[in-house]
Amino acid sequence: MAKGDVPVLVGAGQSLSQWDGSTGPAGAPSPLSLMADASRAALADTGGQNVAAAIDTLAVVRIFEDSIRNAPHPHGHNTNLPGTLARDIGATPSQLIYETVGGQSPQALVNELAARIFAGDIDCALISGSEANRASKGARRHGVEIDWADSSDAPYEDRGTGPMMLSREEIKHGLIAPAYFYALFENAFAAREGRTRSQHRRAMAELFQPFSAVAARNLWSQFPVEHSVDFLATPTRENYEYADPFLKWFIAQDAVNQGAAVLLMSETRANELGIAQNKRVYLHGAGEGSDDFISVRPRLDGSFAMDAAVSRALAQADKQAGDIRHLDLYSCFPCAVFSSTQSLGIDWKTDTRPLTLTGGLPFFGGPGNNYSLHGIAEMVAKLRGNPGDFGLVLANGGWMTKEAVGIYSTTAPAKFSPVEAYAKPTEQVTLCPDSCEAVLETFTVTHGKSGPEKGIIFARLADGRRALANASAAALPVLLEDASPVGRRVAITVADETGTFDFI
Repeated sequence: MAKGDVPVLVGAGQSLSQWDGSTGPAGAPSPLSLMADASRAALADTGGQNVAAAIDTLAVVRIFEDSIRNAPHPHGHNTNLPGTLARDIGATPSQLIYETVGGQSPQALVNELAARIFAGDIDCALISGSEANRASKGARRHGVEIDWADSSDAPYEDRGTGPMMLSREEIKHGLIAPAYFYALFENAFAAREGRTRSQHRRAMAELFQPFSAVAARNLWSQFPVEHSVDFLATPTRENYEYADPFLKWFIAQDAVNQGAAVLLMSETRANELGIAQNKRVYLHGAGEGSDDFISVRPRLDGSFAMDAAVSRALAQADKQAGDIRHLDLYSCFPCAVFSSTQSLGIDWKTDTRPLTLTGGLPFFGGPGNNYSLHGIAEMVAKLRGNPGDFGLVLANGGWMTKEAVGIYSTTAPAKFSPVEAYAKPTEQVTLCPDSCEAVLETFTVTHGKSGPEKGIIFARLADGRRALANASAAALPVLLEDASPVGRRVAITVADETGTFDFI
């Protein structure tokens, strides 16, 4: 290991299973088996000799069951995924990492481990991750017993679940699911563009229809079906309302059995292992940013964290957005794409570049924290087929809370620069805890099986403070009208830390 050695991606692999319990226990995948299959594929993809033996660092992206404190493990607990993965692929790394929560983590791990290779701390790293939610849900639905329990004695670094991304005020008002937070962003975008609900659903459908077309052609897609704009924009039994304005197929689908892995090493080690030059993909630029609780962010029709991560990565790579030929933008919800294209200065309606390589989280599949590792794997393949082109992967965690960006090419960089520490915001909105009058800023209505359940709004006072509130019985029907209520005045009454509003 030499300080200053250039890091390079040399292998990428993916895995997929459609097993859902309907055919009995045979062939049931687990998070470990999907990771192992993808990791073996990544090792084979390098074309090198004895590559597994060269791995000195192995990092695993955190799975769903370990991402929520005290969450159940209905099929048994693998208490050491990094150690059992190393065992199953025949690797003996000196360092094992179980990454923290967040969809930014695959790209953040590439950024981190590339910097450590450049610093001479490590020489060869495998990053892997997976989800088997489809198997878990199917096994429980069909009464099939599957066993994921496993362990290893190998010591590993458990980075935990990280800080809370929900505030007390948000939880009190029912903001407890990702779709609810993103719906607030989505309706802020719609209001800025002057769109009604139906008009914005049409815009979201026009954005996402090409994503579904890419997914339909991708061999690793969990849901390889192309949908029309009309299907995506229209509430139906197959495309039901969830959190206004979202319908089912505007939302990341987590019922997947998918795994991915990439191998990163020093150029010197790649030479020693006989890895061909046409296998090598280089990291030219990296950027990372983080943000506050959504309720205190000054801006809801965009993302400080995305802006910072994108601008830092482009600056480090010495590129403009127009220089990037291939993109995989995180697509858990349309507003994440609206926000990232905004950060890049791209007009999604007229730009001819595809915005996804995989097909996106609603159509390719949304394997929890690990989605962007599939984006990176696809980027490796795309750039190998288009030598000299540049590609950008944007990975998103939380509710546009944590962002990590990587810019890649088969062309070696003139110099490598390690990623900077996360950019952090310096401004916050103050919350008003008291009864007040204000102007509705953004909103959502959550839906259950029986229909609309709860209206949630953010509103701004004349002094700039923000108030959170739930809809009264009289106000809820107004939120369900096609016309946007943003900009209307509301009266908020607070009791037991929870605001209830009526329109004035």
